[in-house]
Amino acid sequence: MADSLKKKTAKGVVWSAVERFSTQGIQFLFGIVLARLLTPNDYGVIAMLTIFLAVSQTFIDSGFSNAIIRKINRTEEDMATMFFFNIGMSLACYAVIFLAAPFIADFYEMPELTLILRVLAIKIILQSFNAVQTTMLVIKLDFKKQAKISLCCAIFSGIVGIVFAYLGYGVWALVIQALLGTLLLSILYWMIVRWRPTCFFSKKSFGYLFSFGSKLLISGLLDTVYNNIYPLVIGKFYTPAQLGSYSKAEHFAQFPSQNIMRILQRVSYPVLSSLQEEPERLKKNFLKFLDYSTLLIFPLMIGLLALSKPLTLFMLTDRWADMILPLQLLCIAMMWYPAHAINLNLLQVLGRSDLFLKLEIIKKIVGIAILCGTLPFGITALCLGKIADAWISLIINTYYSGSLMKAGFLAQMKFMMPTFLNSLAMGAIILGVIHLLPENLYSLQIGVGFVVGTSYYLLINWLFNREKMSEMLDLLKRKK
Repeated sequence: MADSLKKKTAKGVVWSAVERFSTQGIQFLFGIVLARLLTPNDYGVIAMLTIFLAVSQTFIDSGFSNAIIRKINRTEEDMATMFFFNIGMSLACYAVIFLAAPFIADFYEMPELTLILRVLAIKIILQSFNAVQTTMLVIKLDFKKQAKISLCCAIFSGIVGIVFAYLGYGVWALVIQALLGTLLLSILYWMIVRWRPTCFFSKKSFGYLFSFGSKLLISGLLDTVYNNIYPLVIGKFYTPAQLGSYSKAEHFAQFPSQNIMRILQRVSYPVLSSLQEEPERLKKNFLKFLDYSTLLIFPLMIGLLALSKPLTLFMLTDRWADMILPLQLLCIAMMWYPAHAINLNLLQVLGRSDLFLKLEIIKKIVGIAILCGTLPFGITALCLGKIADAWISLIINTYYSGSLMKAGFLAQMKFMMPTFLNSLAMGAIILGVIHLLPENLYSLQIGVGFVVGTSYYLLINWLFNREKMSEMLDLLKRKK
C-alpha cells in the first residue's frame, strides 16, 4: 500500500507540475508579448478589479471542494450539492458586482471601470460550471487531464489576447482574453470529465460541507482580501501605471513560487489526507514535501532576483524598468510561500479548520498593520513590508505544526536553511558573473548567468546532497 501511494504521489506531482508550468509557461510567454503591446496603465486597470473577482470566487467555492476531497465516503449528493450551490452563488455574486460597479468606479475616480467590471465579472459565472469536475480530478490525482485542458486554454486565450491587443483594443484585450479562455475551460472540462448531476441539492450534504467549509470560507476570504489589498491600495493612492508595474512584478515573482505552492497543495492535501490516521507516516511525508519544495523554490526565486534586471529590460523593454526593484524584493517575500501552504494543508488534513481560521485572523491583523505603516513611504517600502510579513507569517504558521506533530519553526528551518544558504551563494555568483559582462547585452547576461548559476547549484547538491537528489530522480522515474 505504501509503494502504491508513493507511485500515485509521484505521478500526481509530475503531472501537476506539468499542468502548472506548461500552462503558466505558455501564459508567461504570451504575457511578455502582450506587455510589449500594452502599457503598465492597461494592466493597472485590470489589477484594480482583481480583488472583487477573487472575493466572489472564494464565496462561490466556500471551502466545499476541500471538504469533499477530505471526505472519505463522499456521495453523488455531495457532488450535486456543490454543483448547484456554486452556480447559485456565482449568479448572486455577479448581481452584487453588477450593482456595485458604479460605486467601485467612483472609488477609483475612473468612470470607465463600470462597464469593464460588469463584463469581466461574467468570468465568475463561467468558472462555477467546472468546479465539480476539477475537484473529481484532484481526488483521483489525475492531473494529466487537467494539464491537457489547461494547456489548450492557455494557448487559445493567449492568441486571442495578442490579436485584440495588436488591433488596438488596449485594456479590453485583457478582458476578452479572460472571458474566452474561461469559457473554453468550462467547455473542455464538461467534454472530458463525464460527470453530470443525477440528483439535486441535498440539505444533509450541504450541512456537512458547510460545517467544514465555512471556517475555510472565512479564512479564505481573509486571505483573498489580504492578498489583493495591495493592488486596491496602490490603485487608490498611486497611479494606474505604478500599479501596473507592481502587479507585473508580482506576477513574475509568483510564477515559480505560487505555481510550486499550488502543485504542492493539490498533491500534498489528498496524499496527507489519506494518512490522517497514521501520525508517523503523516509527519514523515509532511517533512518530505517541505524538503522537496525548498530544494526547488529557493534557487528559482534567488535566481530570478539575480537576473531580474536583464530579464525585465530584455523581455519587456525599458518601459517596464520601474518593476525591477519591486520584483527583487517580492522574490524574497514569496520564496517562503510553499512552506506556508504545506503547513496550512496539515491543519486541514487534521480537521483543525478552527486553528486554520485563527491563524489567518492573526496573520491578517499583522499584515494590515505592516501595510498601514509602509503605505506613506512608497512602493519600495510596501515591498519591504511584504518581506517582514512573510517571515512573521512563517513563524505563526509553524506554531501549531510544532504543537500537533513536533515539527515547528526550528525543526522546519533545519530542513530549509542549508538549501537557503546554498541558493544565496548561487545568487551571489550570478550577480558577480553579470557584473563582468557588457552592460547592455541583456541576452548574454541572462544566458551566462542561468548556466553558471544552475551548474553551481546542481553540482553542490550532487556533491553534498546526493541521497536527496537521487530520491527525487527515483520519484520521477516512478511516474508511470
